[in-house]
Amino acid sequence: MNDPVRVVLCDDHRIVTDGLRELLSTASDVAVVGVASGGEEALYLLAHLGADVLITDLDMPAMDGAALATEAKRRHEGLRVLVLSMHDEPATVRRLMELGVDGYLLKSAGRDELLLAVRAVHGGKRHFSSELLEAMMRPDAFKPAAHASLKELSEREVEVLAALAEGLGNKEIGERLFISPRTVDTHRTNLMRKLEVHNVAGLVRIAIQAGLVK
Repeated sequence: MNDPVRVVLCDDHRIVTDGLRELLSTASDVAVVGVASGGEEALYLLAHLGADVLITDLDMPAMDGAALATEAKRRHEGLRVLVLSMHDEPATVRRLMELGVDGYLLKSAGRDELLLAVRAVHGGKRHFSSELLEAMMRPDAFKPAAHASLKELSEREVEVLAALAEGLGNKEIGERLFISPRTVDTHRTNLMRKLEVHNVAGLVRIAIQAGLVK
């Protein structure tokens, strides 16, 4: 009998990871070997548990799912990453595909689709929910959509927003724009307040929708 697929879960909401663990426990060929509430904890578990698949949320404080996926795959050759999120914007999904994510499911997915996705990515395939693929095939799927609140941003804030969407850190943005990392952090805080989001992942989605970055 083959060994079960070893899965690590990462989501900052305990009720989500408890639910995922319960759903996956019904399959004899899948085993949840670790549960993390954030990106750094997930990286620690991956370094010690020999997981095959990481299932992660997208919106998390400190380190979002995109950053976690990138770093986890850099550190662990052969690791497969499945993002489970409530966001269905085609531009967001495309960006994650470009980062090398192996699958993307909406949190509305049921048990059968979740297990199908885990087995598919473990087997070397990519799995994206059918609703997402249909949305991505629409002619206007990647047409930039201006965000109403962008008009409230200063020119400098727009520059910082675009740089954040490129994945640059405070130090790198500061060097590019000739400002201090502390000033970059202030701009980021102001951006979150003005755009009514709570983490960098939210800022990135708005930047992509507004056409600030491809």
